[in-house]
Amino acid sequence: MEISLNGHAPTEALRPTPLLPPGFTVPASRWVHPSTRLRALLESAPFVFAPGVYDPFTAQQAMYYEFPAVYFSGYSFAMGHVGSTDMDLYSSVEIADGARRTVSALRKFQLTMAVGDPDAGVSPRHLPIPPLLVDMDGGYGNAFNVARTTELYVGAGVAACHLEDQVLPKRCGHIAGKALISADEMIGKLKAIRNVADDLGNTDFVIVGRTDAVSAVDAPESTRGLALAVERACRYLDTGLPDLIWCEFPNADRGPVETFSAEVHKRFPEAQFAFNWSSSFKWHAESNPLRWTELGELGYRFIFITLAAIHANGLGFGQLLQGLRRQQQDGYIALQRAEFADGLDLPTRSHHLLSGVAYHNLMGGEYGAARLNRDILEEHHAAQTV
Repeated sequence: MEISLNGHAPTEALRPTPLLPPGFTVPASRWVHPSTRLRALLESAPFVFAPGVYDPFTAQQAMYYEFPAVYFSGYSFAMGHVGSTDMDLYSSVEIADGARRTVSALRKFQLTMAVGDPDAGVSPRHLPIPPLLVDMDGGYGNAFNVARTTELYVGAGVAACHLEDQVLPKRCGHIAGKALISADEMIGKLKAIRNVADDLGNTDFVIVGRTDAVSAVDAPESTRGLALAVERACRYLDTGLPDLIWCEFPNADRGPVETFSAEVHKRFPEAQFAFNWSSSFKWHAESNPLRWTELGELGYRFIFITLAAIHANGLGFGQLLQGLRRQQQDGYIALQRAEFADGLDLPTRSHHLLSGVAYHNLMGGEYGAARLNRDILEEHHAAQTV
């Protein structure tokens, strides 16, 4: 079943911006804070799906296809920028800067799409900017490290973050040997996020509290497994700090997902959850895989695939490299035949469009920038006066 992925109302107002020449417009939601937009989506949609990305380019692709939100994955960031696994081998400053550049790129991309490519006959498109939820791992230290990271995220224009209750250095949720900090320490870290965001004026900043209790091998409590995950979730929700709870499950089994929702809802009927529709699971081998609509009905309102971009890029680039090795130049010709096949909507066909060459040419005339095409701007102004 096809779902509506549009992150804005069909009749959303369009407004001019000083960053575009007269006559061009962008969606008015450009000036609504991303946290506010994400809260509105969570309140109104059956669920919000966010593909997992790791850099500005992959986030722009998600925006082009109008996904309502974007998930900035820590594991993907580790692989794509550090070349490592997800075990706290990068710092808060590194991932915060990656998120900052991605938010900035999405705002630029909206301007790029609002211009289109006049030379190529590509009409303007009015794309909403998807809010970004960013991995905060275990906070990269104690509550003071969490506070600093939150300050960086909020300043970057990030809409939301998630924090997990693992002992540092953390591990990917699907790597063995995880241990939990105390629930009290986790609550202190959640409080640091909320207080810093509020102090910076972003009272809508969305907080996701994650527990790895299902598969942790060590924890202060005597209970283990799903029962401990439910207990941790309820303790976190009881503080009123997290907006959603994410329970990391070790496999694609339905039972624990349904049980966790039912048990937590006994105490917190309105609780909302985040769900990692993980690429670590072999969904293609499941006879009855969990559907997003089903998850939404269970209260899993924010759904994401952490390594979506990594796996897709690995497949596509891997196939190209194999073709180049076997067929040399013919391997790339085969890629172009596929890329330019009829009926495909691929903005990457024109890297000039995707990277904003047309926009910069157009604005070059506005700013008097040397060596940029003023003819385009003159033609546009002439058309506006007709």
